[in-house]
Amino acid sequence: MAGVCDRAPNFLSPSGNQVLGPALGSVVTLNCTASVVSGPHCPPPSVQWLKDGLLLGNGSHYDLQEDSWVQANLSEVLVSSVLGVNLTSAEDYGAFTCSVQNVSSFSFTLWRAGSAGHLAAVLASLLVLLVLLLAALLYVKCRLNVLLWYQDTYGEVEVNDGKLYDAYVSYSDSAEDRKFVNFILKPQLERRRGYKLFLDDRDLLPRAEPSADLLVNLSRCRRLIVVLSDAFLGRAWCSHSFREGLCRLLELTRRPIFITFEGQRRDPAHPALHLLRQHRHLVTLLCWRPGSVTPSSDFWKELQLALPRKVHYRAMEGDPQTRLQDDKDPMLVVRGCGPDSGTLDPELDPDPQGDLGVRGTVFGEPSAPPCASGVSLAEGRGGEVDVSDLGSRNYGARTDFYCLVSEDDV
Repeated sequence: MAGVCDRAPNFLSPSGNQVLGPALGSVVTLNCTASVVSGPHCPPPSVQWLKDGLLLGNGSHYDLQEDSWVQANLSEVLVSSVLGVNLTSAEDYGAFTCSVQNVSSFSFTLWRAGSAGHLAAVLASLLVLLVLLLAALLYVKCRLNVLLWYQDTYGEVEVNDGKLYDAYVSYSDSAEDRKFVNFILKPQLERRRGYKLFLDDRDLLPRAEPSADLLVNLSRCRRLIVVLSDAFLGRAWCSHSFREGLCRLLELTRRPIFITFEGQRRDPAHPALHLLRQHRHLVTLLCWRPGSVTPSSDFWKELQLALPRKVHYRAMEGDPQTRLQDDKDPMLVVRGCGPDSGTLDPELDPDPQGDLGVRGTVFGEPSAPPCASGVSLAEGRGGEVDVSDLGSRNYGARTDFYCLVSEDDV
């Protein structure tokens, strides 16, 4: 019978070691129920509670209730002990162990959820703040690049509008402005980025009234760029009638672009600069700084965003305006040695960008005559060129016109 009495109890509750996180000020009930094999000569099973390895003493913080049930044949005893813990301070937390007959035990670990919860909330807040700071940094660093990509991919293509130039550049006739426009602004926009500029160093709005030349020139340009240097701000209309002049410019052009300079000698509170800052939603105000000369600086990116979207077409495919209109202009027809040839013969057109006369080779043998299938301007074969719809075509955006002449006219 001694072997029966020494058998390990079968715990019904808890099924294993438990970790609980009750809040401070609450009451926790720990239930320890086990089935113990017994016999006529076995002592009644006992349940002991330990806290952090020490026997739990009587106190006002604990409420202990014990019950037991014995089967009719005395072969098994069901014992239950319920411990109520009143968590009034941090010392009431710890590891509570339920031991039956000093043979087997399970533990309840109570930890303070309040402090740990605050720590988790603080860590989560710091993580969110870090993510926001990282997103803000990426936005500041990559905002212009993303906007440029969107403009180059989905921006409006301003073609077939009768405009000859992408921008009208107005500046004062001073040595510093001429150097800035001709040696910095123009090379960067025309050579590196493919824009076409119209430069004008005359007074933009004398007496705040647009001249006839200004109206004509602005009608040929898609944007207006004004270089607001010290010399430009020294003009009379900039000091006395800039508001009226700005209203005229807003009527004549789409969102004019004004370039100011950091560290200008004139008063930063100049009436013209103050008015432009108040109307940033109507104009594009850029500031030239010492580091802006770098091609990858933010100044050029912001300026490119304010200018029309530039579409780069593959070389030797004809004029983009007529190509988008599916035009079959005989002056722009791609010629080759086959009826379906899609490449331009360099011998027939030595200057595809627009020549002003007939050019021939300087060294070497004379060029071979064109293929028999090419378009000829001779009198006997003039009927091969369809010129019935020449009057309906739009040539408002072209500057390199050709003349169709015959041998008799020459």
